[in-house]
Amino acid sequence: MEPLRADMFEEICPSSLNPVRFGRDKWAGLVIRCLEDGPRRFSELRVPLHRLTPKALTRSLRLLEQDGLITRTEYAEPVRRVVYELTPLGRSLLEPMRVACEWTAAHWDALLDAREA
Repeated sequence: MEPLRADMFEEICPSSLNPVRFGRDKWAGLVIRCLEDGPRRFSELRVPLHRLTPKALTRSLRLLEQDGLITRTEYAEPVRRVVYELTPLGRSLLEPMRVACEWTAAHWDALLDAREA
């Protein structure tokens, strides 16, 4: 699996203007997108989500886990390792998220104008 890009979520991108929220906090949608291609470790998630503090990312992960959208698996290997992964319920959000992102991209100018007004 390819590493997540640091510029996956730029400062000004459609996700920042999307009026539709997925999950209980504003970062949940971004976390879900990071897990779209498979399981990731906390440190991997921090790369594209560098604007979040570790505390905010931990809170978002816990809320997503409580809602049944992700699983947290801890491995007690020689070095402790924790992996986060989308559940089938979490995966079912990917299509509605794609549609919401397409809508936001199509209405980018109107959304920017409304926010600046």
